[in-house]
Amino acid sequence: MITRKVATVFGGAGFIGRQVVQRLARLDYVVRVVGRNPEAMRPLMTAGQVGQVVPLAADLRQDAALARAVAEADWVVNLVGILAEGKRGDFQRLHGELPGRIGQVAAMARVGRLVHVSAIGADSSGPSDYARSKAAGEAALRAAFPRATILRPSIVFGPDDSFFNRFGAMARLMPVLPVIRGGTKFQPVYVGDVADAVLASLTRDDTEGRVYELGGPRVASFRELMALVLDATGRRRRLVEIPDALARLLAHLPGGPLTADQLAQLGRDNVVSPGADGLAALGITPKAMESVVPEYLSRFRHGGQHQGMDLKSASDIYRKIR
Repeated sequence: MITRKVATVFGGAGFIGRQVVQRLARLDYVVRVVGRNPEAMRPLMTAGQVGQVVPLAADLRQDAALARAVAEADWVVNLVGILAEGKRGDFQRLHGELPGRIGQVAAMARVGRLVHVSAIGADSSGPSDYARSKAAGEAALRAAFPRATILRPSIVFGPDDSFFNRFGAMARLMPVLPVIRGGTKFQPVYVGDVADAVLASLTRDDTEGRVYELGGPRVASFRELMALVLDATGRRRRLVEIPDALARLLAHLPGGPLTADQLAQLGRDNVVSPGADGLAALGITPKAMESVVPEYLSRFRHGGQHQGMDLKSASDIYRKIR
């Protein structure tokens, strides 16, 4: 019989998950970190005392594995998400179906609280498979576990992010910085604020069954975000707007800078909806990207130590946009 409080985190080894696991460990929870690759989860074991953070390998396609993961858990957090499909149908399996299946086993296990991290732009009639699958997952979760709290962040930034770091590497290695649909607006939100929102959703009595859209204090266009990257890396690069026709061609090339689905998603702004509950409703003051991004992009400045995209990857992208 488990006597300590237990929290199960699906996708806990990821960018947001690592922050959530650390916070749960500080609350003295036994944290089950669920994923397919135990080795990726092992570094998190130092986030708590010996035996407090438990890597749990699970086949997310099997309901029995999901049930074992949530057995006797007080809290469950689902952070599983992808930006692009590895194989056809991944969006539907991971975004559209998995949240409802987690909700079903959590309800059967009488889990106290469940938080699901979705995304701004989740829309059953959205322009992309990504958006439609996110909306399908929210609906399936609501049907299975109506008390679940849903968080929808915009682009999430932080030292290990895959957005600013990617373009920081490109700014270091390429003579120009490509801009695709530069007028599209985003509201980047700090990873620590998203993790704090997860904890607030679990611990507050007024968050059950509600949806929160998470954005930072500034709305910026894609072009403005690229300008921030150049400023943070100290690189003098020309921002080159890629015509839609060329962007569509690049999106269909193997290994291109973005997929056709991502290009479709760029047709809509990614900002908090007017009147939506957000970080303020959870008692969180968001950090500005200007106070965080330059610090971790400094390694891409002259004399900085590069980590991330290699020269060949950046050169390949440059050749495609010339």
